[in-house]
Amino acid sequence: MLSKNPSKGKLLVAEPSILNDKEFNRSVIYLTEYNKEGCIGFILNKPSDFILKDLIPEIDCDFTIFNGGPVEQENLYFIHKLPELIPNSIKIDKDIYWGGNFEVLTELLNSKKIDETDIRFFLGYSGWSLNQLNEELTESTWLIIPNKYPNIFDIDSATIWKNQLMSIGGEYQIWANAPTNPELN
Repeated sequence: MLSKNPSKGKLLVAEPSILNDKEFNRSVIYLTEYNKEGCIGFILNKPSDFILKDLIPEIDCDFTIFNGGPVEQENLYFIHKLPELIPNSIKIDKDIYWGGNFEVLTELLNSKKIDETDIRFFLGYSGWSLNQLNEELTESTWLIIPNKYPNIFDIDSATIWKNQLMSIGGEYQIWANAPTNPELN
């Protein structure tokens, strides 16, 4: 189940050892880029308090915006599974694509031709230089797991981290069931 090498399309699951890290505590990150320059991903399980029309009023859509990570949080990003509808999409892995023509996307959203299980929006992204991520992996900050979800856009963001740890088993099951704030235990 665990993988040794990160690559596009895999998941980075936060190790329980980083519970005190506000940004990445209990995070599951979908890697969208991994090369000699570094890597980029989006946190799948940190919904923000914003919906799309809060940020772009001309789009009549109430899809949740997720916190993608600490880098460029003033920018909106999206990944989806609709390359046939959204021109200029960049393939990440299997059936998942990044970005594309925003004008076309706006029209599709306003005409209700896209379902929330087809796309996810993020403010900011998570990024590392190649050496930085490799160092964090040797420090046991992240687990690398193949993405086996048939649709990552309809996963339950409240339970994905716990479910990933439970599927690994062993000592991870104990951490999976630990309260979000151990001080309240």
